[in-house]
This record gives sequence, structure tokens and C-alpha cells, in this order.
Amino acid sequence: MDNFKKAIRPKEEDFEDFSCHLTQLKTYRIHQYNGFFFERNDNEVLLDKNIIICSIRSAMENHKSIFNSTKNLQPLSSDEDGLFIYIPRNTTLDTPLQILNVIKTFEPLKIEAKTLIIVGENSHLKLIYCDDTVNDNLSKTESKISVVLEKDSSLEYYKMENINNLSSIFTDSNFVLDTNCELKTFWLSINGGDIKNKLSVALDGQYARADLNGLYMVDRDQVVDNQVSVSHNQPNCHSNQLYKGILDDSAKAQFKGHIYVSQNAPYTEAIQNNRNILLTDKAVVNTQPFLEIYNDDVKCAHGATIGQLDQGAMFYMRSRGISERSAKMLLMFAFCTEILSKASIEELVDTLQDIIKRRLHGELSSCENCVLLCSTPCGTSDVDFI
Repeated sequence: MDNFKKAIRPKEEDFEDFSCHLTQLKTYRIHQYNGFFFERNDNEVLLDKNIIICSIRSAMENHKSIFNSTKNLQPLSSDEDGLFIYIPRNTTLDTPLQILNVIKTFEPLKIEAKTLIIVGENSHLKLIYCDDTVNDNLSKTESKISVVLEKDSSLEYYKMENINNLSSIFTDSNFVLDTNCELKTFWLSINGGDIKNKLSVALDGQYARADLNGLYMVDRDQVVDNQVSVSHNQPNCHSNQLYKGILDDSAKAQFKGHIYVSQNAPYTEAIQNNRNILLTDKAVVNTQPFLEIYNDDVKCAHGATIGQLDQGAMFYMRSRGISERSAKMLLMFAFCTEILSKASIEELVDTLQDIIKRRLHGELSSCENCVLLCSTPCGTSDVDFI
């Protein structure tokens, strides 16, 4: 047995600790502290739209009709708690929701977080979920996220993981899509000692679409493990997986991608790609694509690459006076931006580009004459990027 103590509900004064490196964004914020939800019904815009944000326990007691009428909802026990978000039908929220899960510990702590999200019929939501440690103490976070998209709805979902090098996080996420739903996810593992993401998507209605994207940057002896599974259970559904990683030092990464096509799912289109750049001989990647197909009338493909920076491109830039260090930075940044080009929140993309630049500075000893031109140069940032 480990020596981790279970996190207890924080006090109200702990609310002042809420911070995130994306707090400058224009969002409606929802707060979690060590996995516990802080209930604050102080946003009139959300109340006017009849959006429900409360604890799961409160939702089960006061909004039983939602649970009774929602298809594809997994049974919940009476003692379950966590964060509940309900977007009623025919609702479009132009400003994103942002969940801030701040992790602050003073001793080895085990943190459990649960989130249940229901997006009603013909509703559209953008959601940013941030896991962020605010000190360097040891923690182990286990997070479970369940999302139901009802007919004709859409969700653009960003999961940001920036935890200290002593901590670990395991996120188990399940998305269920009804007819003509659209899901776009971005999993961004910026920093952390041990990160494991399990993502399961069920396309349970015709013409459902899932675009699943991931970017991980690890160094030292950090570990990241992404397991992605998409089940095509109905005809005419489309899915795309693109996960990319950069590994330095003795870092390790694993990608397991699974595409399942039911015999009842003709006209399926499914693509899966995993691409990795290794900066040292000690970095290790294990990539395992897997197709499980029970229908002949489909278009499915998968691919995986593990390699180093393009030496031809390096030579071209060096021949035009760009230093080796600057050329490496430019190539790594270009490799990352393919993922961000799919995002639609322009302000968030700008911020993430800056975070990625600062994260890549781990290879630089000084910001002087750096080609990336970050808005917050190394040495002046309070972020735990290396």
C-alpha cells in the first residue's frame, strides 16, 4: 500500500488559491480544489440560459427528470458526488466554460475527481478543463469524466494537464454521441511526472463525428500514456485520431489506439495516426494501433511514425544562417502547431502557442536571441516549464 492520504473537502477560504495559466481567457469559470467542486451560482448569464452547474448529488436530488429522460447515461449510485453540468436543449454558449481543478498538497495526497456533463439536443458547447498543481508536493489524481451528447449537439473539449514532476494523474473519460453529434477533443499534456489518459468514444447515432487530438511533451524521466478507443456502432459515422509527441532525455510515452467497427456500421470512415519525435537515444515510445472491423463497407486506415527531427530541413535552415538550436526550436514548434490549427478558440490558441514555446525552452539555457519570441521569456515566467 502507498502512503497517500485521501483528500478531504477544503475550506471556503481555500477559494483564493484558484489560479491557472489560462485565467486571462474570457470564460465562465467552474472551480474544483483537489477534486472537490465549489458550488457558486453567481453567473447570471448561465442562470438565464437555464444551465445547471451543481454537485452530482444535488442534481440527483433536485433534477431527477434529467436523469430519467437522458439516453445513454450510465447508472449512478446514491452516494456519488462530483461536478454536474447540464446544457439544456437548443442552447448555444458562445463563451467557453472553463473548469479549474487546482491541486495543492502539503503531504502525499490521493485526489479523486468526478465530472458528469450532459449536452442537450441541438446545443453547442466549448469546454476547457485544466488540471494544475500550484506547488511541488506529491499527489496522485484519479479523474473520471462522463459526457453525453444528445441528438444534433456538439462539444469542443480541451483537457490541459500541467502538474509538477512528482505527481501523477489518471483520467478516464467516456463520451457517448447520439445522431448527428460532433465531438472535437484536444488532450494537451504539458508537464507531469506520470500522466495516463484513457479516452473512450461511442458513436451510437448515425452521422456522429469525432475528431480526437493529442499533444504531449515530456522530458527527464517523465511518462505519458494515451489510450484511445472509438466504437463505431451505427452507420455513416466518422472518426479521426491524431496524437503527436516530443520526447527528450529519458522520457517514455505509450499510445494505444483502438478503432472498433460493428457489423451494423457500414459506411464508416475512421483514421488513426500517431507521430513522435525523439530528441535522444534514451527516449522511448511504444505505439500500438489496432483496428477491429466487422463490416466490409468501410474506409479505415492507421499509421504510426517514430523518428528524429528532419535533417534535410535542418540542413536547409543552417545553410541560410539559422543556428542549429534555433532550427531545432522552429521544427519542434511547427510539429506541434498542426494540432492547434484545428482549434476554434482563437484566444486560447494564442495562449497555447506561447505555452508550447516556453515548454520547448527546456532545450535552451538562455532566451537571448531566441527565434520563438515568447510573450513571457524564460527566467521571468512563474510557470513550472523546464
